[in-house]
Amino acid sequence: MKKNTNQLLRFTTAGSVDDGKSTLIGRLLYDSKSIFEDQLQAIQKTSERKGMESLDLALFTDGLRDEREQGITIDVAYRYFATPKRKFIIADTPGHIQYTRNMVTGASTANVAIILVDARNGIVEQTKRHTFIASLLQISHIIVCVNKMDLVDWSEDKFTKILSDYETISSKMLIKDIQYIPISALKGDNVVNRSENMPWFLGAPLLHTLENMHISSDTNKVDARFPVQTVIRPQSEKHSEYRGYAGKIAGGIFRTGDDVVVLPSGFSSRIESIHLHKENLDEAFVPQSVSITLEDDIDVSRGDMIVKVNNRPTCTQDLDMIICWLNNNPAKPRAKYTIMHTTNEQKAIIKEVLYKIDINKIERDTEDKTINMNDICRVKLRTTQPLMVDSYNENRITGSVILVDDATNETVAAGMIV
Repeated sequence: MKKNTNQLLRFTTAGSVDDGKSTLIGRLLYDSKSIFEDQLQAIQKTSERKGMESLDLALFTDGLRDEREQGITIDVAYRYFATPKRKFIIADTPGHIQYTRNMVTGASTANVAIILVDARNGIVEQTKRHTFIASLLQISHIIVCVNKMDLVDWSEDKFTKILSDYETISSKMLIKDIQYIPISALKGDNVVNRSENMPWFLGAPLLHTLENMHISSDTNKVDARFPVQTVIRPQSEKHSEYRGYAGKIAGGIFRTGDDVVVLPSGFSSRIESIHLHKENLDEAFVPQSVSITLEDDIDVSRGDMIVKVNNRPTCTQDLDMIICWLNNNPAKPRAKYTIMHTTNEQKAIIKEVLYKIDINKIERDTEDKTINMNDICRVKLRTTQPLMVDSYNENRITGSVILVDDATNETVAAGMIV
């Protein structure tokens, strides 16, 4: 397996307005030399035109705001950059409450959430909300960046107080790993280079922390799950007998010779071969996309799932889940939606709304059962055919679904199976 330093790391940034999110991303890109020369020249000219003495790093991402003002909807802005140690994708998500759905979208695939806190203001309502969403989405690692330390005279006491306050709110949530870094995104302290202004902080700068973040153990390597995406039958004499099942491994490790069972049919067989392009593999693991052949000629089609004989997901038509409503139109009671789970598509209805979650107070609301845009709710769903599922905290791929409105073909909700 690859070392974690070569792995792609996805992280999302969250913070209140003017916490310095755009400046932090700009600083990361600028100091890691991940900006093209023409981009740099354009931003230098704009900074000079604004009468600024130094480079306005926030401009690296603020072009998106101009597009929003022109009426173009951009849900999440993705930025790619790389260092000699690692490749990164940043999901830059808006922080307002009316963009809860955008944060859910951007954070759903993230390994790390960077939560910005203004050193002058400390923990605010949005800090709690972003932490709660990160916890809900089972993001394994959170880095709390206490920004604008230059505006509080690099005070260790301010940093320690924010750390203590954050520990109080995060202790009520399920978060595996939290790290704290005092930074100045504007000046560059502790972003890429270690700060000389805060000798009391003995930890690593942000980029070094991201480069060396261990994420291999975050994926489920125990429960083998292979949702079949398509059946490969080459139309050639050379491979006339070949029948492969292609897809992306959603969990665990598959090896040639493994005893497997195909769900929902229950037919069992043994893995004959595993192919990655033209290469034969002895084993394959999450998240590789491979083709698997079986020793027996059994009926397997798109939407089926190949699993180990003694380790099966739950096969059920009744789902207990938390959903985030993404659509402008409210959920219709007992309306039929298409539910998409891995490669499987079925019809489903929202049978019951158990409660809504007030993400400002982090409390349950059992009175209001209407589901509107950006609402996060616990619901019961009923599907027309069984789905092969795990709980979201065991497997983020087999534990998540989306709901699509058949009439408009719009994605209306994202859900996590409890």
